[in-house]
Amino acid sequence: MTIAVAMSGGVDSSTAAALLAENHSKDGAPRVVGLTMQLWNQRRLPSLPGGMTDASGARAAGRCCSLDDVYDARRVAAFLGLPYYVVNLEEQFEQTVVRPFIESYRRGETPVPCSLCNTEIKFSRFLETARQIGADRIATGHYARVRSDPATGRYQLLRARDRARDQSYFLFGLTQEQLAQTLFPLGEFTKPEVRAIARQKNLPVADKPDSQEICFVPSGDYRRFIEAYWNEQGETSLPSEGEIVSEDGRILARHAGLHHYTIGQRKGLRVAVGKPLYVTALDPARRRVMVGDSAALLRRRFIVRDVNWIAAVHEGDRVQAEVKIRHQHPPAPASVEALGSNQAAVEFAHPQRAITPGQAAVFYQGDVVVGGGWIASVLD
Repeated sequence: MTIAVAMSGGVDSSTAAALLAENHSKDGAPRVVGLTMQLWNQRRLPSLPGGMTDASGARAAGRCCSLDDVYDARRVAAFLGLPYYVVNLEEQFEQTVVRPFIESYRRGETPVPCSLCNTEIKFSRFLETARQIGADRIATGHYARVRSDPATGRYQLLRARDRARDQSYFLFGLTQEQLAQTLFPLGEFTKPEVRAIARQKNLPVADKPDSQEICFVPSGDYRRFIEAYWNEQGETSLPSEGEIVSEDGRILARHAGLHHYTIGQRKGLRVAVGKPLYVTALDPARRRVMVGDSAALLRRRFIVRDVNWIAAVHEGDRVQAEVKIRHQHPPAPASVEALGSNQAAVEFAHPQRAITPGQAAVFYQGDVVVGGGWIASVLD
């Protein structure tokens, strides 16, 4: 058996590769191959801060992270004695992650590009590439777990042992076929344990800091990225100004584009009415930012689109689950009804703050991910 490990150059994917490789030289043990995905050319948008250089000051090259990351991944693979390849997926990444990210903001949504990348690139495209080099399984450094349910014969996606690092929220789109061929070597470890393993194995990246930004936005400023991308594409429908409106219809100020705002936002409104105001809704048709007090952010019901059911759920079924509406949102009890056209209706037992179109809604039963999709509309 051959396992292809997605190596980003960070400590997590490097430790995952090391754990899989430690016995690969023994008879009958899996062969391990390292693959790095080249996703975004940072020379594309030179006007962005950080868009032309990597962390060392050299000109950036060919993938979503820095040139240093590719170098680190190659260095770790060599240290572990693994065959190593760089795979160019720039075109696929732009079409399935970057452009949907841009279009989501155009619709007045707040997208989650990491979930799109996991579904469309890191598992779908990566799995295809792995098969082309003869790999039977793929592995990543995600903090999550996979197991087979003997009662149903289906594969399950579970939260990681380290709840603070758990990434199952971003993996709701994985299919049964993908789960059957995926390994998460870090699922049973905490982050401090992973660091300790990396140091014990003398990995060159053992003390490398974690990346916290959207990988293809080198400056961390997604608003400037959107504008730079629109300009590069020669778009005629650029972000345009509009009105900031109170719940009772009063025009309070003007804004420079909906992409500057998200549901629940308080800072940056530049509106003074004697009390805190928050963004409560975005109206792309009228280019309006709706604002109100904190209580106006509380909602119970919403519709989810493009639902992927990992558990065996069928149209008309009603599932009791704990639902997350953001990565850092504590799962809250809700009823989830499976509708036609891959939709679901979610009703929380208690109102939740800032349910935001474009974000992922992920359904859990304990540690098990039942399914998930994208928040399409908020009802009340």
